[in-house]
Amino acid sequence: MKALILAAALVAPLGDPQDEARARALENEIRCVVCQNEPISQSTADMATDMRRLVRERIAAGESDSDIRAFFRDRYGDFVLLRPGADPAFWGLWAAPFILLAIGLGALLALRRGKDPLSPEPDER
Repeated sequence: MKALILAAALVAPLGDPQDEARARALENEIRCVVCQNEPISQSTADMATDMRRLVRERIAAGESDSDIRAFFRDRYGDFVLLRPGADPAFWGLWAAPFILLAIGLGALLALRRGKDPLSPEPDER
């Protein structure tokens, strides 16, 4: 717990309360590249401290939240964002199970409507 307080104290707070709130929100959305499963707001790694400092510098420079996210995404890849956006390149991956399910149900319905090869002919009963 002391380490978290110390790590948070290493980055100077922003003067404007709205900018400080933006910084804290962004720090909860960006993943520490060292810890990998913690946001930079909770990580005690030196890299996370540097990333927090970068977030605050970019907010002070007047960049928008989406610009800051794009900066980190360009620098570290999509993995750095805890909630990456919907990339059209991955829509096929998300749709594939539903498409395969629809094809399977369609094939099953087609077989049920057609003649069942295992059932006896009506005159053979």
